[in-house]
Amino acid sequence: MTSGEIAAHRPLGAGDWRLPYKGTAGMVSLIIAEAAVFTIFVVAYLFYVGKSLSGPTPREVLEVPVFFTICLLSSSLTVHLAAKSLERDARAAFLGLWLGTIALGGAFLYGTAMEWRRLIDEHGLTISTNLFGTTYYSLVGLHAFHVVVGLALMILVALFAAAGRVGEEHSARVGTLALYWHFVDAVWVVVFTVVYVIGR
Repeated sequence: MTSGEIAAHRPLGAGDWRLPYKGTAGMVSLIIAEAAVFTIFVVAYLFYVGKSLSGPTPREVLEVPVFFTICLLSSSLTVHLAAKSLERDARAAFLGLWLGTIALGGAFLYGTAMEWRRLIDEHGLTISTNLFGTTYYSLVGLHAFHVVVGLALMILVALFAAAGRVGEEHSARVGTLALYWHFVDAVWVVVFTVVYVIGR
């Protein structure tokens, strides 16, 4: 038996495999569960689109939020770079990029709020107006709720970072939160496609 064959058949040693970080494993489990919930809401939206007996309809009132979508998707880059900066213990760079992520996420949330205000004030579209209103506010509102949760957690991290209490030793935890934020961004791509492309 050659040395290569011996190496292929030897038992795995302690250094060959490690359990994944428990925070990451927990976050992946949460993301899978949340993805299932979003799937239900997306299917409901697609099932009821075009079935409202009265107006307004999506084509009449929805405006595509291109700028705010760019803000949210750009925040995936900044949160990734922030997490990588913390791994190198570049605390100033981490805080700057982290605050940039918060700003971009806040801009997106502001855009959602302004859209809802316009729909309610100018078009009278509420969650109880018709099937479109019910499914639209439920789906977009569910996503907005997840954005709010992500921003609240990131603001908390930023406060600790500004006080000098976040360092390289916390990079795994920060990475877990960044993973959640990537999920929020990925879900928006689906919601955007369903509501503003297919649904119109």
